[in-house]
Amino acid sequence: MGKAIGIDLGTSTSCVAFFDGDSPVVFENEAGEQVIPSVVSFLDEQRVVVGTPAKKRAIEFGPDTVYSAKRLIGRKSFSSEVKKARALMPYEIVDGENDTVRIRIRGTDYAIPEISALVLRELKRIAERQLGEEVTDAVITVPAYFNDGQRQATKDAGTIAGLNVLRILNEPTAAALAYGYGQNRDQRVAVYDLGGGTFDISILEIGGDVYEVIATAGDTYLGGDDFDDRLIDWLAERTVEASGEDPRRDLKALQRLKVVAEESKKRLSSQEKVAVRAPVFDGFELNVEMTRGLVQQLTQDLVQRTFAVVDEALQAARLNVNDLDGVILVGGSTRMPVIREMVEKYFYRAPDASINPVIVVASGAAIQAHSLTSRAAGSLLLDVTSQSLGIGMAGDVTEVLIPRNSQLPCDESRVFTTSKDNQTEVRIRVVQGESRKSSENEILGEFVLENIPPQPRGVPKIEVLFEIDSNGIVHVSAKDQATGQSANVQLSVSGGMSSDEVAAAATSGANIDLEAPAG
Repeated sequence: MGKAIGIDLGTSTSCVAFFDGDSPVVFENEAGEQVIPSVVSFLDEQRVVVGTPAKKRAIEFGPDTVYSAKRLIGRKSFSSEVKKARALMPYEIVDGENDTVRIRIRGTDYAIPEISALVLRELKRIAERQLGEEVTDAVITVPAYFNDGQRQATKDAGTIAGLNVLRILNEPTAAALAYGYGQNRDQRVAVYDLGGGTFDISILEIGGDVYEVIATAGDTYLGGDDFDDRLIDWLAERTVEASGEDPRRDLKALQRLKVVAEESKKRLSSQEKVAVRAPVFDGFELNVEMTRGLVQQLTQDLVQRTFAVVDEALQAARLNVNDLDGVILVGGSTRMPVIREMVEKYFYRAPDASINPVIVVASGAAIQAHSLTSRAAGSLLLDVTSQSLGIGMAGDVTEVLIPRNSQLPCDESRVFTTSKDNQTEVRIRVVQGESRKSSENEILGEFVLENIPPQPRGVPKIEVLFEIDSNGIVHVSAKDQATGQSANVQLSVSGGMSSDEVAAAATSGANIDLEAPAG
């Protein structure tokens, strides 16, 4: 088996790492960057740039440049998150078949996994350049609170990029693995993971080489992008006051403010105040001062939202903050002083500062990739399912089959029968979420038990097995209890790509040229 890499596919930035036998190494591209923006810009139908060169094109070529695709991956076209993105993004978001989301670039529609695959291809290229050989095996990380559809879509992106995805690994678990590897720790820790587009909290027990997740919770639409949006709105209001024009009605002006907001936020991580000069419109430059106190005032409610999620995880683990031995910060957004200060107040302890929050997830993924491909004994990861799996019943009720925070892999079976004489098929809707109402949960899909022998109602007994594998992905199988024969299960996944579509995307995607950044 060849060398295996670990990939942190982030909303805002991504990176790739490799375990060299002693410790994980995060690779640099030709420009010396360990971390690249998760941005793709199309030069034409057959050529793209990824990373910093793509991000630099966002102002002038907004409709051709895709960022924050991770916020859309695996989502339904009718979801509130997609509706919000349609209103904010400079690129065109359109409906695809089967409730999927597509991004239209120069008249061509791309599935979200196809866009993410281009970022993965660039990371694969960076790794191959450093290792001097082809790389196909990879562990890819996802937010712990990603549902089945989002996990499968991420795995599809890996396949389209030419990767054999060894494991879909939860980001907080990967961070904990990097934190504890080789340290022989015996601790109970909280991993506070605030990325560009998502927030996760996981509570883990670390005992030597065993990493056991006790509970996890998250919000897949809360991250650094939302903090940026608050700063952008503030800058936009100051622009209106000074010029009488609203930059939010001009895509290029809005992109200029986005760049300035991101830069100001980073500068305020090391300075108490910064002078902002923003060329918003042709002939108009905004000159204002931003302070840490202002950022805290504008974003305090967002930080409080993360603590509501932390409360949920602690409650599920039946613990309080005094039961923890440490707090690990993960994600570039945790570099903000307001985050670090409020986290310290909440947990009554300073977070661990020994690890780099931006590269720790890729490092953990690389360690796991090595463990899965090496004959040597590796770390044991005991993760949990982040959301309950159930079926939709009559009266809009959800019957929970596998509760959230069940240890992975896990399974549960149910016996189904017919409600009418001579009925030859039964339809069952699979949902994921915590609401008692099935309509308020995420619909994973509908499966059909077909070719049931015609019999009086209630006589056929079909046992259906629901499984969640180590990747957090759901599988369904069935058998006829009377004959022991496998029953025909047709699973219609809502919002996903079919295997034929993934294969076709892998073929067409391989024909798109990636232009490497200048060294």
